[in-house]
Amino acid sequence: MIRLFDIFFSGIGLVLLSPVFLVLYILIRCETKGGGFYSQERIGRYGKPFQMYKFRSMSQNSDSGSLITIGERDPRITKTGHFIRKYKLDELPQLWNVFIGDMSLVGPRPEVERYTSLYTEEQRKVLSVRPGITDWASIEYVDENAILGQAEDPDKAYIEQIMPDKIRYNMRWIDNQGIVEYFKIIFMTFFKIVR
Repeated sequence: MIRLFDIFFSGIGLVLLSPVFLVLYILIRCETKGGGFYSQERIGRYGKPFQMYKFRSMSQNSDSGSLITIGERDPRITKTGHFIRKYKLDELPQLWNVFIGDMSLVGPRPEVERYTSLYTEEQRKVLSVRPGITDWASIEYVDENAILGQAEDPDKAYIEQIMPDKIRYNMRWIDNQGIVEYFKIIFMTFFKIVR
């Protein structure tokens, strides 16, 4: 049932938001060289890699260094990038990932292999479900970039503090998957972003 909702809502979203996609794409292309979209390999359900899509919020080829972004302190993020990240607009292309089945609207945020390789056996349970655009961890850590921006060593802070905590929130969805929880997380995400 959740998969049907994913297909329905992502399909409608892709159609209705196509003018927004066009405007954001043009803004990104006007500000910096390179394409308007960005893809990165992430680890999905059952540990299967897939290409996750976003609007590009950094200068071209910025992912050759750190995988962690550090909010206002990160010089790689463009002016348009700051705006679209603040309102989570950079995540909109993931509606395509949802539509084709790589992701769900609700589920643990997919990580790069560098981080999933550090998971304990217990933590690997997050790979038993389809990754999502949002979940309880995304809601609790809506200001994650700002937190990392204040850390002396952002990568270490992410691995030792944020990632384990986010996985604990991920388990809340894994243990309580259902339509009610699905819509509750979606509405709470909108509320958090708007607020």
